[in-house]
Amino acid sequence: MRISFVPSMLVLALSANIAAAQDATLEPVVNAANAITQSARSSQLTVETIADTTQERVQQYKQIMRQIEGLEVYTQQLQKQIANQTSEKAELNLSIDEVSVVERQITPLMLRMITALDAFIDLDVPFLGRERDDRIAHLNDLMERADVDVSEKFRRVMEAYQIEADYGRNIEAYNGVMDIDGQAQDVEFLRIGRLVLIYKTRDGSRMGVWNQQQKHWQALDSSYNSGVQEAIRIARKQLAPDLLMLPINTSSRGE
Repeated sequence: MRISFVPSMLVLALSANIAAAQDATLEPVVNAANAITQSARSSQLTVETIADTTQERVQQYKQIMRQIEGLEVYTQQLQKQIANQTSEKAELNLSIDEVSVVERQITPLMLRMITALDAFIDLDVPFLGRERDDRIAHLNDLMERADVDVSEKFRRVMEAYQIEADYGRNIEAYNGVMDIDGQAQDVEFLRIGRLVLIYKTRDGSRMGVWNQQQKHWQALDSSYNSGVQEAIRIARKQLAPDLLMLPINTSSRGE
């Protein structure tokens, strides 16, 4: 048995030496494999990080491109608005130039209109003399004022013309003073359009009618007293309109 035991121990020693030698040989390989695995793992993390960053950049790029598209549309709209404003500005400048021309032309026209209206009042039936003269004087003063627009001046001139036109279509009674036989007396005036202008003293003792053709007052018969009084009450809206018997000078029609 001692003879067989020695080889067995020899075999075991050889096996241990071979295993140790193999372990020593494989250790660098294992270490290299571990290093490769670790490197691969690190590379994977880097790739994932780069992928996430790239995706984020792509989203930012898409968002920026959408903003750029919106800004391009907005810019185009602004360019259209600017073009329209430029066109409107040119039209306004042209209108301002035209207004200046019209203003230079319309001022002499208004002056002629006021002069014509003043002459018409002098030739017209003599009712509301002070009121109508004051209106003409006010228009002349208005034309000299620099703080009043031309449009307002023209409106006031046309308003005066409208008032004069309305006189020919309405009836009016008003109080006034009349020179009768060299004495100033309080009277009531009755005006029916521009056809009839009558005065009546307070006591009704004197009446007169204006003769437009001869430009003077004519005495009116007392038989018209009732009709004149009724017409005055109608003009003052104290009676309903009715047929009246009043003297009309047909030769004066043609206002």
